[in-house]
Amino acid sequence: MNIQENSYCVILAGGKGRRLWPCSREKHPKQFIDFFGVGRTLLQQTYDRFLKVIPQDHIFINTNQIYLDLVREQLPDVDEDHIMAEPIWRNTGPSVAWGCHRVNHLNPKANVVFAPSDHMVHNEEAFCQNILEALEFVSNHNLIMALGVKPSRPEPGYGYIQMGDEIGHDLYKVQSFTEKPARDFARIFKESGEFLWNTGIFVSNSRIMLDCFDTFLPVVLRTLRAQKENISMEEENAFIQENFSTYPNLTLDDTILEKISRVCVMKGDFGWADMGTWHSMYESMQKSEDDNVVVDSDVILENCRNNVIKLPKGKLGVINGLDGYIVADHGNVLLICKKEDSSALVRKYVNEVRIKNGESYL
Repeated sequence: MNIQENSYCVILAGGKGRRLWPCSREKHPKQFIDFFGVGRTLLQQTYDRFLKVIPQDHIFINTNQIYLDLVREQLPDVDEDHIMAEPIWRNTGPSVAWGCHRVNHLNPKANVVFAPSDHMVHNEEAFCQNILEALEFVSNHNLIMALGVKPSRPEPGYGYIQMGDEIGHDLYKVQSFTEKPARDFARIFKESGEFLWNTGIFVSNSRIMLDCFDTFLPVVLRTLRAQKENISMEEENAFIQENFSTYPNLTLDDTILEKISRVCVMKGDFGWADMGTWHSMYESMQKSEDDNVVVDSDVILENCRNNVIKLPKGKLGVINGLDGYIVADHGNVLLICKKEDSSALVRKYVNEVRIKNGESYL
């Protein structure tokens, strides 16, 4: 049987994107933005990427209901019943559980890729090859597979996967997961050669994933799964609207992956970057002779080094003497802050702005 017949993808596109504030706002977060002026948003680029390996009618979009119109506008070819809109923000655990149920309901033999919507992939051919290999593997093994990549720097803003015993070519049992370590630990992880960056992309057959949810998080979709033979898409959506707020706010790692032994990791090499923070954007993009990253912006720089700059269309930036900063201007907010450990700084400023100035700046 052609592997594609049982291959599915759930793209996770419901995040608020706060770490790229102020350009990413709660009502229009990063996955719906064309940050680099390429003509396609991060969500659209993710969808385009998976279209190369997954049939179009096997791709689902998981999002929050306030982003429904954005998803429909940016992905008009996606059927309405392939957009899964949650009524309240929860983390990836409940989202993946619902995605597993939806796909398994349609095809009990399904093998599913779960992928964030806001990543950059430089080598799409290698990426597609890794996805196909992962789908083939999980179709024959009751293992959940994570995709990892070799760290190129000690990045505290990423998650890490420790490789255990090798079980195949570039395939390892998972020894441990670590989420966003301190910089000193990130440096140790990189230098040890035992750790990969966690891309947040997971591949599994839907049966093993649902069995894991039944064991470790039975509250999630338990009632829905019990009646899956008779429930329609409309009834399923209505059930989610009524019950989703009762589900815990847990990541997939917390929910399942750190609790079971049936997890492996594939070491990929496809030029991956998480566009989650300004610092990671700086590290992953091409730099000028002075190591500045100018993101689709019109600037005049003098005596400036190691900066990342993002300005709105129609605005000229003239900057002198800046070293190691983020300059991000969007709407009613201008952010200027040190680039180092910007993830924690931006999170701090977002919280302060919410308390002092309200939601209009977020």
